[in-house]
Amino acid sequence: MFGLFKKKEQKKHITFDYSSLMVDMHSHVLPGIDDGAQNTQESIFLIKRMMELGIKKIIATPHIMIDYYKNTPETINGALEILKEELVKEKMDIEVQAAAEHYFDETFEARVNEEKLMTMGDNYVLFEFSFINKPPNAIPVIQKLNDLGYKPILAHPERYPYMDLDQFKALHNWGVDFQVNTISLAGYYGKESKRLAEELIDNQLVDFISSDMHHPRHAQALKNALKMPYLEKVMFDYPLKNSLLM
Repeated sequence: MFGLFKKKEQKKHITFDYSSLMVDMHSHVLPGIDDGAQNTQESIFLIKRMMELGIKKIIATPHIMIDYYKNTPETINGALEILKEELVKEKMDIEVQAAAEHYFDETFEARVNEEKLMTMGDNYVLFEFSFINKPPNAIPVIQKLNDLGYKPILAHPERYPYMDLDQFKALHNWGVDFQVNTISLAGYYGKESKRLAEELIDNQLVDFISSDMHHPRHAQALKNALKMPYLEKVMFDYPLKNSLLM
């Protein structure tokens, strides 16, 4: 009889962190050059949180946007050196490299033509679309990236609500890898982004996941995402490419 009134036992969550992911390849932890960390103190805070969650290597990807963040290899590498000096002072043993998150604006095609892109690993190029609409020259520019030997990665596709699954599949077939923001799976950007992220995982279209770390709220959301079943699914049910960037 008493068993009728006992609460149903909840299944225990598997305890894991981001150790098996190894590399966080999309973040804004370089100090003072975009909308991420504004100084070295903020950079150190964010990196400590990432290390606590198992991240072994960070590739910082500041924005390159003609209208807002006119970063260059010089500004980005300069900020990287400042951060590395601070990591030594703090005795923090983690490798940090720098690439960029290129905005697909009116200057992006010219950067591709001139091969003035900041890459990571084996010539991977991270880029993002507008949150309002897809650029009309997307396919020709992506084809050019491939022809020049670049490996394009589209940042946070789940944040482009104007695209549907067929469009995502078409882009993927054109050789574009997809990087989902881990915190999307925790609902950080809302229900629609969470749904799209899950749909991409269900269709095995996700190649990389990463934090897109900007500030402490992202750090907390990155921790919260560890409770999400879809994070466990994408990390362990099929191979991600993050470790190729070690």
